Formats: sequence, C-alpha cells, structure tokens
Amino acid sequence: MELGPDSFITNKPWAVNLCNDLGLADQLIGTDPQHRRSFVVRGGSVLPVPEGFVLMAPNRLLPMLTSPILSLKGKLRMLLDLVLPAKEPEGDESLSSFVKRRLGREALDRLVQPLVGGIYTADPNELSVRATLPQFLEMEREHGGLIRGAFHQARAARGAEKNASGARYGMFVSLAEGMDTLTKALVNALPAGSVRTNSPVRRVSRNLPESQWLVELLDGPSLEADVVVLATEAHASARLLDSVDPDLALQLRAIPYASSAIVNIAYPRDQIAHPLDGFGVVVPAIEKRAILAVSFLSVKFPRRAPAGTALLRVFLGGATQPEYFDRDDEALRTIVRAELYDLLGVRGEPLFTEVARHPRAMPQYTLGHIERVEEIRKRASKLSNLVLGGNAYEGVGIPDTVHAADIAAESAFNALTKASTTAAA
Repeated sequence: MELGPDSFITNKPWAVNLCNDLGLADQLIGTDPQHRRSFVVRGGSVLPVPEGFVLMAPNRLLPMLTSPILSLKGKLRMLLDLVLPAKEPEGDESLSSFVKRRLGREALDRLVQPLVGGIYTADPNELSVRATLPQFLEMEREHGGLIRGAFHQARAARGAEKNASGARYGMFVSLAEGMDTLTKALVNALPAGSVRTNSPVRRVSRNLPESQWLVELLDGPSLEADVVVLATEAHASARLLDSVDPDLALQLRAIPYASSAIVNIAYPRDQIAHPLDGFGVVVPAIEKRAILAVSFLSVKFPRRAPAGTALLRVFLGGATQPEYFDRDDEALRTIVRAELYDLLGVRGEPLFTEVARHPRAMPQYTLGHIERVEEIRKRASKLSNLVLGGNAYEGVGIPDTVHAADIAAESAFNALTKASTTAAA
C-alpha cells in the first residue's frame, strides 16, 4: 500500500535521474498501457475523460465533442478558445478566472477543477496559474489559445516519441516494491549514522559569537551546525525560526496549507461492478460528494494486489472539503464505503481498510505566491548559512522536491566551501 504518493511524473527529469543515480533504474515501472485513461463523475455516473484532454486543454477535438461530460453549450463555449484573442498578463490570475476566460465555466466545473484538484487539492478561485501551471499561460501567449497550443504540443510529443531512444515509461512511474524504495535507497547511500530519525526539533538559533547554528531537540542534547537546511512545511519552518527572525517566520506562515486523508481499501474483485478499466475517478466539487478522487492502484501498477482482488485509494479533504479531514477514522471508512457503493457498485465487506492522514501537508500556491516566495528568499538570504528547501516554494511534486533538494544541497556545499576558504585565508 502507498500511504503517500504512489508515483511521479517523468516529464520533469529530476526524480528519474535520482533513481538512476541510486541504482534503481531497473526497479522503475510504468503504468499499465492497457488502461491509460481516467474517469470523471457527472450526475452520479462515472464517465471517461475525453481522450487527449490533458489537465485543461484538449489535443483532440472529436473525443471532446462526442463526450457526454459537457453539454452542447459547454462544448461550443470551449471551441471559442480557437477565436478568442490572447490576453496580455496583468498580474496574477486564478485558475478559475483563466479557465473560464479561455474555455468557459462548464469546462472548469466538469473537467479542469477535478483534474487539477487531484494534484493540488486546491480551491480554483485561489490557485495561482502562474505559480502552478505556467505552461498553459505560455500556450496562450505563443499559440493564441489552449486548443491550438495543445495540438502543437501533441505533434511535438509524437515526433519526440518517434525519435526517442532508451527507456520509456509513459507520463507516470513508480518503483516495483513501492515508493519507499526511494527513501530507503537514499538512506543506504549515506554514511552510517548520518541520518537521525524520530528526533523532533524544538527550534533553531544562532550560537553567537561563533555564528554557528544551534539545533535544539525536544529530547536530547542540542546539535551545533555550520549550515542548516529547513525542508519542513513552511509553517513548521516558521515555528523553528520564531526566535531568530520573527518577520521571516511571519512571511512563512503566509503560505497556506491543506490537509488530506487517504483511505486504502481492498475488495475481492467480484464485489466491484465497475470494470476498473482505467486508473481512477476524479470527482468535481460541483457534484457535492464527500470524496475527491479514487485511484485504482491495482490496475494502475502491477503487483499491487493478489489476483482476484482490487486495491483502491480514496482521497478526502483538501482545501475544498476541509471538514472531512476532521472526521474520525471510522467515519471516513463509512463515507468511503458509501461513495464506492454509489459510484463503482462496490458491495459487501472490504478485505481491509487503512487510513492515512496528512495534516497541513499540502502547500497552497494561492494568488501572489511567486511574490511571496521572492520576499521569503530575500529575507532568508540575510541569515547566513540558512537554506530553505521542500515543496513550499517552487513545486509540490516529487520531481520538483528532488530538484529543490539539489539546489539546497548545492547552496549548503557552497556555504561550507566559502567558510572553509575564509578560515584558511
């Protein structure tokens, strides 16, 4: 079972490169090519997302025009994207505003919000397009609209696929024995004793006059450090830095977070009426259901469940439904079983359920996020040998977090090298 992310994307190279560096290349597995599609709920029915519709832009017209997900009016409004002029950027724009401007309200409510919400668990009225999906702004600028841009990208992708060499996995990959293979391999690659777990930190402070950092643990002696890298959530970094720089801590607390829960639930396959011929279902907020999405994990990747069984992952909470995160585990199990009964025709008792909670773990890249991060980094740069990493700033996915770690490590190395050179001089 995966209690956190179950995969990562390959069009950003950093996570795949890290796996290669750690000798995990032979353990990377792609998604099942037989069922590379997803579903979306409309009026309680589970319908396939139109083929070629990627997050917020279709690269094929016929599947979109024949899909029952959108009304005739909604489809005609989407086609206006072909003739509407591109808009010059005027500051930040929300996902909701951008999609309604280009594709219309129905496309936002029925397709874009649930698909993007599955990544960011965010409110589309607050989510910054520039901070999360700038490639679509670039498509509008370069090609005049999203549909033209999507067609251009699809042609380029087909050409690249034709000429590509080496391993090709599709857009998503995982590791054969689970995602924790990556973290275990990282630990094993480091010198013995260099990682300490289960050691909560109370705060960090400056150890003057040496100007070293002091890392104060909740239990045990404090640690002196030449460089400190904070890769915690922004609100946790703020708590650690309260006594060092209250203004920086205040800026960090300005990055909002959402909480989510994941329920892994397994059934005998014959208790599920739906054919499970895809990777999962996303649920639009307009449907007013209690769950955000269901991932068919045993279909998506091989060896995730024994033959004759199905393993599903159900997502609840997020920025749009925070009240569900506050329910106890038994209430979440009851909600999940009821929703699976309605949407997938799941009957009978599950083989097991496992609830995982992630409180205030998903940063929300709301309007003004890029400017907020610029101010945070400017303020943090005044504290020598302090490095900020993690997913709070420039990307929430695993590849983005790996990239942030690369940059943080280089910054720490440069700070140590500079200190060493200064001392030698």
